[in-house]
Amino acid sequence: MKLTRLIFCLLSVLLLHVGHAQNPRAAIQQDKNLSGANYLAYPAPEQIKYSPAPKGYKPFYISTYARHGSRFHLNRQDYTYALDPLKKADSAKVLSNEGKEVMQKISRVLQLSEGRLGELTPLGARQHRGIAERMFRNFPEIFAKDIDVDARSTDVPRCILSMTAGCLQLKAMNPKLRISNDASRHDMYYMNYDDKYLAGLRYSEKQETIRAFKQRHVHPERLMKVLFTDSTYVKDNIKPSDLMQCLFFVAMNMQSIDDKELDIYNIFTAEECYELWSCWNVLWYMEAGNTPLTEGMMPYKEVNLLRNILDTADSCIVRKEPSATLRYGHESCLLPLAVLMELGDCGYVTEDMDTLADHWQCYRYFPMASNIQLVFYRKSGNDDILVRVLLNEKEVCLPIETDCAPFYHWSELSEYYRSKLAGYSPE
Repeated sequence: MKLTRLIFCLLSVLLLHVGHAQNPRAAIQQDKNLSGANYLAYPAPEQIKYSPAPKGYKPFYISTYARHGSRFHLNRQDYTYALDPLKKADSAKVLSNEGKEVMQKISRVLQLSEGRLGELTPLGARQHRGIAERMFRNFPEIFAKDIDVDARSTDVPRCILSMTAGCLQLKAMNPKLRISNDASRHDMYYMNYDDKYLAGLRYSEKQETIRAFKQRHVHPERLMKVLFTDSTYVKDNIKPSDLMQCLFFVAMNMQSIDDKELDIYNIFTAEECYELWSCWNVLWYMEAGNTPLTEGMMPYKEVNLLRNILDTADSCIVRKEPSATLRYGHESCLLPLAVLMELGDCGYVTEDMDTLADHWQCYRYFPMASNIQLVFYRKSGNDDILVRVLLNEKEVCLPIETDCAPFYHWSELSEYYRSKLAGYSPE
């Protein structure tokens, strides 16, 4: 049994790396978009062949939590912090031709975002239509009949529209589906809970760890020479490290829009993209990862969400007819949930931020439209329920023993997670 799970876990880790070199530096050199971290546009799987279910078992229930799709930046300042220094330098006639091109591109994206800050882009809607279509085709036994689909989102428009895109796709594929939609503050306690205790846990230590890491890995000297023609002006008027990070923040999210001519990744070398991404990797690991530096507590932000998944599943698996529970929220929930559930290698434990990137790459866990799917199987005349778990539509191993990997016995899986939740005692 242990050997079966070990083999599957090794295969799962390999599957999580499909499309990427095992070395993140090499992966980002091959595809700079990966350095977008949580702004990476969803890498839709081309073809996935799932492991066959044990004989006689058929899918009958699916439970998901998905992040909204690609969006514009949340605040105008996310663009202007990079744009304003370029405009001032242009007025002083010290902006290079490359700098002027970058300024024009950011100005254009800022115009596109006017009145749409934080909103879903057309790409974001397409991402969720594609996920819903593949979910329907991958598990037709669930969606082929006139089943109940309970779809909920946070009360944020980009999440509501992501839910709408996914549900419309399902409805187009089977008009008989009985889909209910809801987006209410009533559900925020589990859909997007604000745990003030954990948010403040060792805050100063977290910030110092991130600050020190950035100091070692952000090197703006080359870029300043590319953008500006006067080094004295840069010395007197520009904060090079800050500007480089602001420009990279804009570049990360350029892949959320369809106009690829506005991409500014070309101003960064592949090594700079890797180094800047590694700063984001550390930031998100400190925010959601399982590290002793935060007492291993940050994933527990999602205790309410995991409990809702468990309780809702218990209420649905007793029904005779198939059904689906779909949830649409945010990466700040999905990542700690994946860590709390110990999906694949998401639960990696370390205090060493300098080697973190070799073992834990955030772009594999929570790109735009990232999703966790729990697919439940049953067999006629058998009360034993099996579960397959997908992270971004790829099979992952779970932290318990199983004799039928990548499937897990629901009774054992539920007991493991409920025991874990019972051990959490917030201050």
